[in-house]
Amino acid sequence: MKALAIAFVLALFIPAAHAQDYRVSSDQTVSGFVFPESVAYDPKEKVLYVGSFGGTKLDPAAKDGQGYISKVALNGKVVEQKVFPPKGSEAMNKPKGIWIAGDRLWVTDIDAVWIFDLRSKKGRRLALPGVGFANDPAVMGKALYISDNRNDKLVKVEPADFLNAKKDPSVTEVVAGTGINPNGVYPSRLGMLYMAGFVAPDKPRGIYALGVSGQVKQISDPIGRLDGLYEMRDGSLLFTDWNTGSLSHWSEKSGVKKLADGFKGPADFCVVPGEGNSMTVVVPDLPGSALRFIQLRK
Repeated sequence: MKALAIAFVLALFIPAAHAQDYRVSSDQTVSGFVFPESVAYDPKEKVLYVGSFGGTKLDPAAKDGQGYISKVALNGKVVEQKVFPPKGSEAMNKPKGIWIAGDRLWVTDIDAVWIFDLRSKKGRRLALPGVGFANDPAVMGKALYISDNRNDKLVKVEPADFLNAKKDPSVTEVVAGTGINPNGVYPSRLGMLYMAGFVAPDKPRGIYALGVSGQVKQISDPIGRLDGLYEMRDGSLLFTDWNTGSLSHWSEKSGVKKLADGFKGPADFCVVPGEGNSMTVVVPDLPGSALRFIQLRK
């Protein structure tokens, strides 16, 4: 009954005008990155943070210490190539999803999660017991949720802001063995946590919602190998799909609409608000070692 109630509220929340009203007004590619997997937007400083695997070959599970996060201007120009981890700090391996809230940045790294202060650059690495492929982080309330794609689980770190905590935060398993294989995660304004599934080309997964009761509901049909997620103002969702090499839109009423394609591997993106009804979606093409700046307008 609770799942039905959530679905009913979601249906009421999404108005008649959806994000499919948006069209691509410009699409620019910026190269020069080294296997970028994630991009996050800092609204305070109005800059991007890009996580790159580094190295000479695409190996997302290699503990080779080659990973780093760059500070990048909104035009794609690199401001500081290796801002995190700072010099003299413990090495980073393969930074995947990035989440920014206030002055804090979180980034997952295979079997750990980092937290950094964006201004002082102070950082702390937290090992995640039982996690083998930490993928995407998202803060909801006072907890940090992290997907473990290959091990088909979702864990929760409390408190989310553990940078200056005197002891390690708790790490608890929230969802496991459900066949979702969660990749991207994103908090809904309705109190749910959206999850995008990613398994294999011949095993499509859809979009799921973790309700306040802890129950998981599938809210879309199987779509493909889904990576990044973002909730629009109207409650509909943007997502990236490796099967179609695209940035697409989903709503309960209209289903899936492709917005831009041609990606080799579209990963964890961010949205930069623009003037009026415009926005720029910055999508990393992981195998292509590039960023795509896709401007959407109504």
